[in-house]
Amino acid sequence: MASGIKDKAVILGMGCTEFGERWDMSSDDLMVEAFTEALADAGIEKDRIGAAWLGSALDDVNVGNSAIPLATALRLQGIPVTRVENMCATGTEALRGAVYAVASGAVDIALALGVEKLKDSGFGGLPIRTKGSVNDLWMPYGSAPGTFAQLAGAYRAKHGVSAEDLKRGMAHVSWKSHQNGALSPKAHLRKAVDMDTILNAPLIADPLGLFDCCGVSDGAACAIITTPEIARSLGRARDETVAVKALQVCTSHGWESQYGAWDGSYVPGTRTAAAKAYAEAGIADPRADIHMTEVHDCFSVTELVTMEDLGLSDAGRGAFDYLEGRYDRDGAIPAQVDGGLKCFGHPVGASGLRMAYEVHSQLLGRAGQRQLRNVDAGLTHNLGGQPSNAVAAVSIFGRL
Repeated sequence: MASGIKDKAVILGMGCTEFGERWDMSSDDLMVEAFTEALADAGIEKDRIGAAWLGSALDDVNVGNSAIPLATALRLQGIPVTRVENMCATGTEALRGAVYAVASGAVDIALALGVEKLKDSGFGGLPIRTKGSVNDLWMPYGSAPGTFAQLAGAYRAKHGVSAEDLKRGMAHVSWKSHQNGALSPKAHLRKAVDMDTILNAPLIADPLGLFDCCGVSDGAACAIITTPEIARSLGRARDETVAVKALQVCTSHGWESQYGAWDGSYVPGTRTAAAKAYAEAGIADPRADIHMTEVHDCFSVTELVTMEDLGLSDAGRGAFDYLEGRYDRDGAIPAQVDGGLKCFGHPVGASGLRMAYEVHSQLLGRAGQRQLRNVDAGLTHNLGGQPSNAVAAVSIFGRL
């Protein structure tokens, strides 16, 4: 019987680049920047790494379709290096490879690195590989804003939330993130935005306005994973160690859009991944046991609905919980403490690992002006594709 990965792997070190328009940096440069910080944080020699995973979803020109660029950029000689891609959950997928390798006993120390350099593409949103044809791999039924605007409409219809309440709830999602992002030195956008500006911004896809949508950027993030025993042998005390409590990925097989059983108001994959993650981590009451989240806020409505799918808000109450400050930095369960995708942008391969970097920083008390009090467990969430056919990833980190 499978026993899960709880406490079988710990984070030995993490690194994260500044996210933004990194015109002067290649993908290799970004990988080196993130890895250099992670290696120094881990306090080990590079040759102790036994396997590595590279996450890159859309950077085919710069990174290619293999993991050779990671091996070359970091000079990783003679070890297995694997490239993974799972839409917007790509960074978490790379982390999953490293965590599973360590938890299984296959290697003692593993590396996960996610990178994407999207500003070079010229797209204001995620690049579309097939330029909008019916075979498009990313958004076959329309634009990303249009697709997630439908999530907002279905959510309103199901729960009877007024257009005004939903609009203000979504605006608070963005307001909170921009307040937090102003305190994040590695964020792409570091300017607080007032509520009136958000509420009066141009519409992109009704009801989503400009500040309800995240942009793209260049960036990389990195994690070095080992066992608790090896971490102790390297002198790491328990309070200096962040453990992986759970890591679950759920991929839809398309029933949401094919069988008529789904009402379009939530993301089934997130609910499934969350339930499995809570079980793996031994969490019976996530509202009490999860102290912070970094979730996939590609659009404000996505973050709002995600909190209900994670069981952190009651169904139909997400907008009101935001308006009451539940997810503010000083609220009951702070969300997007670093500013999230709204302020970092979304270099697809790096986002999941960037989220883990913030949780890791918070758990170790390294977050500077953003530092929360009494953080013992944090959750990250990625959502790839569209609500009607998505891959969802939920990871939980905490103390040993």
